[in-house]
Amino acid sequence: MTSTATHPEHHRISRVFLCLLGIMAVSGWAAWAGIAGVTGVAVFFFVVSGWVVSLSLHEYAHARIALRAGDTSVGDKGYLTLNPMRYTHALLSVVLPVLFVVLGGIGLPGGAVYIDRGRIPGRLRHSLISLAGPLTNAFLALVLTAPFWLKGVGDVPVAFRCALAFLALLQVTAALLNLLPVPGLDGYGAVEPWLPAGVRRQLEPFAPFGLLIVFGCLWVPEVNGVFWDGINALLGALGVSDLETYLGLEYFRFWQGEPDGASLLLP
Repeated sequence: MTSTATHPEHHRISRVFLCLLGIMAVSGWAAWAGIAGVTGVAVFFFVVSGWVVSLSLHEYAHARIALRAGDTSVGDKGYLTLNPMRYTHALLSVVLPVLFVVLGGIGLPGGAVYIDRGRIPGRLRHSLISLAGPLTNAFLALVLTAPFWLKGVGDVPVAFRCALAFLALLQVTAALLNLLPVPGLDGYGAVEPWLPAGVRRQLEPFAPFGLLIVFGCLWVPEVNGVFWDGINALLGALGVSDLETYLGLEYFRFWQGEPDGASLLLP
């Protein structure tokens, strides 16, 4: 007998996700080719489509682990199709994260999938479900920076190279922010099952405001400085320089014109 969660339609990759991959491929090619007048636009679409793809993979990872842990309802909700419109609310899951990339160049954690926790036994399984998302971002950061830490970026066109660096930065920020043990974020979801029931009840009202609290803290110059120093240190360990991520953001903001300093990366 086939359940609704194992029905092929619930596992079929959505056309929306395939379109995003197509946009990422075409814009990536255009950024690589360095077509005059459209390089910045190409970087913009490459980063935005790549970022939404990563948001979909992040939420898919939560759903996939939840399915294996016992919550078959994730199939009925369309979480296994990689359709970004299926993950909670389109505004919270896609629009706001993209807007934060445009305005501040930071990877804002997106919305969340609704997991039926009552179907899942064992605290460890609940923790693994929460960790699956940010670990996906961390894995994507490793993939995107592979040309850098493998010393293979020497012949990569500057615009595409910087686009990869900036997209990797978004993955690192998303992973780190999501791993913070703040109510409403995945890091708290990983430790919550191990907390006493009384503590969980006291912290539960703060969950809707957890992300706002984090970003409020980032407005404090000292906290912001420590945060970005940590991000740059991690990217530096992966072979990505501050200049490459900075130029990636400048290319991304194509409406401001071609970035200064790109020539510094030329061989």
